[in-house]
Amino acid sequence: MEELKKEYALGYTMLREAIEGLTEEELRFKPAPDKWSIHQILIHVTDSEISSTSRLKKVLAEDEPLLISFDQNAWANNLSYDLLDREQHLLLFKLLRSSIQPILDNLTSEQSKRVGVYIDQAQFTFKQLLEFRVKHVRDHLDQIERVKNSYQENQI
Repeated sequence: MEELKKEYALGYTMLREAIEGLTEEELRFKPAPDKWSIHQILIHVTDSEISSTSRLKKVLAEDEPLLISFDQNAWANNLSYDLLDREQHLLLFKLLRSSIQPILDNLTSEQSKRVGVYIDQAQFTFKQLLEFRVKHVRDHLDQIERVKNSYQENQI
């Protein structure tokens, strides 16, 4: 659990490092019409963090709370991600992660086993939900690398 908490705390730094030195053109490049730009990925990661921060807190505060997902494509398509301020969203991501840190620092092993339930009856422990958050950032860091590579290939 300690390694998981450490990686969770590094999420913002990892995202920042992934985009360091990129031009606005690189950040806005879409590898295909139906694929996200790095800018859109960063907005999505923050929107996902907003939702998941609430879920993490609900699981710790309530008994077997109902957890609700969001439609990521609907959010990206209907919330004008291209017009949103990337720096504001990165700051929000950083604040959301740091707001959970004191809770993680004082988390007991019993709390890590608390459960939340999704509408389809799937149940996840706090620890599993935290693992998903770490994996989510990792997956999108990989996606950012793929977009960067695609941009480079398109410059040839």
